[in-house]
Amino acid sequence: MNRWQRTPLGTRLALALGVLSLIVFGIVGTVLVTSTRGFLARQLDDQLAKTQKEQAGVYNKWKPPYTWHQLVYNPSTGNVSSVAGNELPPARDLDEFETLAKDFVEQKEEDHLFQTIFIHGEGPFRARACEISGGNILVSAAPIGDLNSTVRWLIILSVGAFAAALVILVVAGRLVLRRGLRPLSDMASTAHDITSHDLTDSGHLPVRAQGKGGGPEVEELRTSFNVMLDHIDSSLAARTAAEQRLRRFIADASHELRTPLTSIRGYADLFRYAAANEPEEREAHLAKIREETERMSVLVDDLLLLARLDSETPLRQEEVDLVEVASAAAQAFVAAHPDYPLDFDAPSRVPVQGDGMRLRQVLDNLLTNIARHTPAGTEVELRVNADAVMTVSDTGPGIPPEHQARIFDRFYRIDDSRNRSIGGTGLGLSIVHSIVSAHGGTVNLSSEPGRTTFIISLSPLRKPAEPDRPAQRPQPEVDDAPQEHPSPWSQ
Repeated sequence: MNRWQRTPLGTRLALALGVLSLIVFGIVGTVLVTSTRGFLARQLDDQLAKTQKEQAGVYNKWKPPYTWHQLVYNPSTGNVSSVAGNELPPARDLDEFETLAKDFVEQKEEDHLFQTIFIHGEGPFRARACEISGGNILVSAAPIGDLNSTVRWLIILSVGAFAAALVILVVAGRLVLRRGLRPLSDMASTAHDITSHDLTDSGHLPVRAQGKGGGPEVEELRTSFNVMLDHIDSSLAARTAAEQRLRRFIADASHELRTPLTSIRGYADLFRYAAANEPEEREAHLAKIREETERMSVLVDDLLLLARLDSETPLRQEEVDLVEVASAAAQAFVAAHPDYPLDFDAPSRVPVQGDGMRLRQVLDNLLTNIARHTPAGTEVELRVNADAVMTVSDTGPGIPPEHQARIFDRFYRIDDSRNRSIGGTGLGLSIVHSIVSAHGGTVNLSSEPGRTTFIISLSPLRKPAEPDRPAQRPQPEVDDAPQEHPSPWSQ
């Protein structure tokens, strides 16, 4: 990176503005000086022409201004004479006057001829040749020193004024640009401040770009910058939370798997001892090993399902009748738990797009959870409405408010009523939440003593409207009103 690139942006913009202004000033000054010089030269030419016309008939009596030089040239004889007694120009300068007179005679196109000549010791003169009486050629020369002095003064004045304006423009422009670019400097300072923090510990961005002003472009840039920081912040927070959940999940899974493995190891040792000393106890120990192995298999299956859902592996998508799924779950629950009266209510059909087996698992987990954690005789309700919302309610003791926020966490149990002796792994409600989320739905909990309700909201399958069909013969009217399913499982 060269020195120019390391120069602050405000300084570079101010200098670039100065260079552009210098070019503009140069063009304006050149046009101004050239126009002024041409205007003064035309005025002098007009004065020469006017003077010669006035003296054309009386040149022997008319006395020109003292700073002028005039002579009369006779093209026939080649003689040169003065006008009104004026002295002739220096001899070494007469050739230029004679040359101008001869050029006028030869051109024969206009009635006058202008030319700029130089007289030694006096400087440049503007000369005009024209024909007067007798065929003679009158040559008059007026000094242009004043014209040149005026032009020089104009150049000096323009350069001085433009230089002062350029300095003021650069200095003032630098201040204005520095103030205008201050929001960008603040954003750069914010970025440097962020890089100075260890985000691995905090897990979030500590600052945002502050300030106001700078115009709509800077405001848009500041807003976009803060939106980007918010996105990064939310991503960091999500990553930190995911890492914490993963650590907790691994720790809980290791703890849960260690228990059945320890039991299997212990029963295996007892089985080996019984095989040698007490053969009649072998079957009991072998049954315990099978029981712990089955429990560990269930736990591993649940962990694999959660891992699959976490990896956003797509579920099987097909049209599923939610009422049919809920009805099958209700029948299975009543058959397995006859001491829990269940009230089922649903319309005739509610189609959704999803995995029917997983949706059935959601209801099975919720209903099994009721059977595990509420006393016998608790009334259960399972309802489905036309908007694909399912509610599972019970009249049990409820879930304490301090546990409701974490009820869907993995391996989370309520100490008083939900423990390993009941047989749960603490993954049932986590699986419910993950499956419903994978279907694009939501699951919410409402609980108080005597009433606990899980509300599962899915998206109903909306079929496209059928095209108009040709008229057909009238058919007998049929009552198409939705028929509520009876509740044969109510006890």
